[in-house]
Amino acid sequence: MGILLAAAVTFGNPAFAAPRSVQQKKAAALQRFEKAEQMREALNGRQAGERSRKDYQKVIEAYRSVYYVAPTSQKADESVVAVAELLADLGRVFGDDKAFQSAIGQYEFLRKQYPGSRYRFDALFTVAQLYADDLDDQAQAKATYEEFLKQYPHHRLATDARQALDDMAAEAAAKRKGSKTPKEKQKEAAQAQATKDAAQSAAQSAAQNVSLTPPRAPHGKYPLVTGIRHWSTPDYTRVAIDLEGEVKYEAGRIPNPDRIFFDLHGTKLAPELVGKTFDVEDGFLRKIRVAQYQIGETRLVLDVDDVSDYSAFLLPNPYRLIVDIHGKKPAQTFAKLTAPETKAPESKPVVKLEKPAAVAKQAAPSSAATSKPEEQKPADEKPEMASVSKPPVEVKATTKPTSGPTFEKVAPRETKESAKDSAKNSKGSVAKLEAEPEGKGTKAKPTSSGERSLIRALGLKIGRIVVDAGHGGHDTGTIGPHGLQEKDLVLDVALRLGKLIDQRMGAEVVYTRDDDTFIPLETRTAIANKEEADLFISIHANSSDDESARGIETYYLNFTSSADALEVASRENAVSEKSIHELQDLVKKIALKDKIDESKEFAGDVQKSLYSGLAAKNKGLRDRGVKKAPFIVLIGANMPSILAEISFVSNPQDEKKLQTPEYRQKIAESLYRGMAKYVSGLSGVKVAAKLSGTKLPVAKLDGQ
Repeated sequence: MGILLAAAVTFGNPAFAAPRSVQQKKAAALQRFEKAEQMREALNGRQAGERSRKDYQKVIEAYRSVYYVAPTSQKADESVVAVAELLADLGRVFGDDKAFQSAIGQYEFLRKQYPGSRYRFDALFTVAQLYADDLDDQAQAKATYEEFLKQYPHHRLATDARQALDDMAAEAAAKRKGSKTPKEKQKEAAQAQATKDAAQSAAQSAAQNVSLTPPRAPHGKYPLVTGIRHWSTPDYTRVAIDLEGEVKYEAGRIPNPDRIFFDLHGTKLAPELVGKTFDVEDGFLRKIRVAQYQIGETRLVLDVDDVSDYSAFLLPNPYRLIVDIHGKKPAQTFAKLTAPETKAPESKPVVKLEKPAAVAKQAAPSSAATSKPEEQKPADEKPEMASVSKPPVEVKATTKPTSGPTFEKVAPRETKESAKDSAKNSKGSVAKLEAEPEGKGTKAKPTSSGERSLIRALGLKIGRIVVDAGHGGHDTGTIGPHGLQEKDLVLDVALRLGKLIDQRMGAEVVYTRDDDTFIPLETRTAIANKEEADLFISIHANSSDDESARGIETYYLNFTSSADALEVASRENAVSEKSIHELQDLVKKIALKDKIDESKEFAGDVQKSLYSGLAAKNKGLRDRGVKKAPFIVLIGANMPSILAEISFVSNPQDEKKLQTPEYRQKIAESLYRGMAKYVSGLSGVKVAAKLSGTKLPVAKLDGQ
């Protein structure tokens, strides 16, 4: 361990100099672990072809610094596992057998240096899988599986180890007979499926006049499921399943005990994920389990508790399946909604960050994350009662494999948009919005369409606003004719807007990023939900092949799917015989409809202000209006949310203006006036408990 500690001094950055006391070392190790998690999150958000060895090495070194500086810290063994997983992933991306050997060395290091780690079982099993699947060293794989069964004959992975040995024996027997081995048959099946999928994709592309073909795994192998990440809030959890390519999936639900499963067709688990479980315990999602259900099919099981609904959708570049789970709130919640307290609750304090870092951890790491040896379970773990490897009685949520969105419960759909609601040139604006004192407010006004939403009827206020600067890091966004990068432009505007909100409105501001950091799209919405934001605005700049294209446009998300659900909800709302339990779902439907309407209202106010603020001395600037679209960055937001396209970077004349601080400030002022106009129609602002000189916080997010 002393060697590891000494290595910390040579990590390459003076900031990583080893602290002196044990307490300081452990505190520094936790900070480094959080930073390493952020870096890994950013790496996972990039396509495999865009990752370099240097990118992997930076993240690996970040994790290694955790156990270099504090070998006994809570996150030391977890960091060793992370290094092993990254090395294995690097080996697959670059076809590097040395990386697989290094990964095996990491797992062996874990078992030797951390014999009480809860990861020791999976580590030995994963070594066997790496030998078998990635290095094609069947002799070493066989010896390692046998060692696993000798040490842990009753472990939950023992069945998989025995099956692997049986498969290896069958392979050997087939080779002796000169017939096709199971692996050869599997490879042929994968190649046939890839050919079939490519043909279907080509047919669809031709029908849509699009020439996009999703990437397939090399050499006819099944695409790997490479990672699982999750984020939690009190009534919402997002799970991201990282994939090597596009896949078809089926979803279902099984009662007693309640669990949701996803079958990913034509996939294979990465060795380090086989039989792995993720303990969540956030109140309604208890555990995530994953297993190779059968050849070419991966099963993901979500052990849930008191869940009302869920949805899933596939995201490209890189491919990942996103599952959003929404929990039911207690029965008294409805009573609280219908009878709000007269005294406003105390707002959350603003966190001061000396060195802000995008998407840093907020909660203190749990001491249960890495237990001491004496706290570990016995070496022979009992198999779980609900196995993911046995076919359950299925309640299908999909009738056939799909790669499109999946909804367990159909959400209400917005009514037809009226032409009167389109954004028009308006010079009316609110220059400054003063925060209302705690406990006071104004009566909310109807929307521009004359309606009064539940948000307005209940006198709900704005307390926290998430400002999202698009792109970042390797994702430059649009690059103008003279080199202006969208990521730099929108970050500058976002920081200017946040400062205006803080100074004039009094609401708390949280940035998804405040530096040149890449944040995956699915993470940005998760940040807003975790921070319990009341508004979400994502700032982007537009692009067109036509250099003369100009203008401003603002989007809101149309995340509904049923034309009749709202009318059904309205009829149900009039039926007084409904129970409180039944009304909870009805309130959720109304709230979802409200979020759409309020997002539309929010977008309209911002669009009008943005256009009027920039058009005065900008001849030819076009008002492109308010639009609705399924922007990924807005999907799953629990609050009114919009995306503003502030200008066309691709226009040479506009690019020149956008490079000046004065014009950027004008954009920020215009965005603020539109936001202030929207907020002034509500019941006011819940003042953030801020200290003088406190730095606006960057979102912190728990995730894996």
